[in-house]
Amino acid sequence: MDNSHIFKSCTLCPRMCSADRTSGKGYCGAGDRLIAAKAYLHKWEEPCISYKNGAGTVFFSGCSLHCVFCQNNTISNELFGTELSAAELADVFLRLRDQGADNIELVTPTHFVPLIIDALDMVRHKLGIPVVYNSGGYELPGTIAMLNGYIDVYLPDIKYFSPEVSQRYCNAPDYFERASEAVLAMTKQVGKLKFNSEGGLIKGTIIRHLVLPSNRHDSMEILRWIAENTPKDSVLVSIMNQYTPFDFISNDFPELRRRVTKMEYNSVIRCAADLGLDGFTQERSSASDKYVPDFDLSGLK
Repeated sequence: MDNSHIFKSCTLCPRMCSADRTSGKGYCGAGDRLIAAKAYLHKWEEPCISYKNGAGTVFFSGCSLHCVFCQNNTISNELFGTELSAAELADVFLRLRDQGADNIELVTPTHFVPLIIDALDMVRHKLGIPVVYNSGGYELPGTIAMLNGYIDVYLPDIKYFSPEVSQRYCNAPDYFERASEAVLAMTKQVGKLKFNSEGGLIKGTIIRHLVLPSNRHDSMEILRWIAENTPKDSVLVSIMNQYTPFDFISNDFPELRRRVTKMEYNSVIRCAADLGLDGFTQERSSASDKYVPDFDLSGLK
């Protein structure tokens, strides 16, 4: 597939920056060459994603959000990684399959979707395991439509509800509008939740939400929207407690320089239970830098 026309004036994400990524970089920080930082069996995803040997996870570099607290800052904002051709990425997928991966998990893939499709075209007929699309949720329905037939499980975040909060943390006041629209497109595309005999999710959508300090009411608004607008037979909700106040977070965000309290997290969990949402929660011990991968380029070449 000739992707040059897509990268000549890039509109893959809601930033719609129209950058010529063949000669420069988009808002995401990336050009027209695929960059990744690690590929390995990730054993700490939701139980139905990493249910046996672990998800075959590929971390892509760059991001259209640039959240001020991102735990993967090294790759999302600093763009650490190595270039891969579509053929090399296809080989990565096959190696992960051969290692016993429960699925192929694409992490922050939005800005490389055309190249990922090229790679999947080379090998999806022989993968034999689901493909998972793990994104920050800031997506366009048109980009999701490109993935029809390629993705089995969507794993989007819905990070923010309030435009003021998303403006403050990622300079995207339209975040919820775009993410909610994208999630509906995802659920419509892949349909009802479907599991294999070992409890692994092979079709459907898991919506993730990271609870942030001083933002529990924003979290609750997101949960109310999910309960009112998404089909219960197609969606699980993963409420995360892993927020970690890293040293790089600016003093301009004093509210983010602490962990989420037990009261904050438990109040969000109670809200989800009251709304009848099904899914996953995390222990408080998840809020640790030990869960941040070592982006060492392993598994890529």
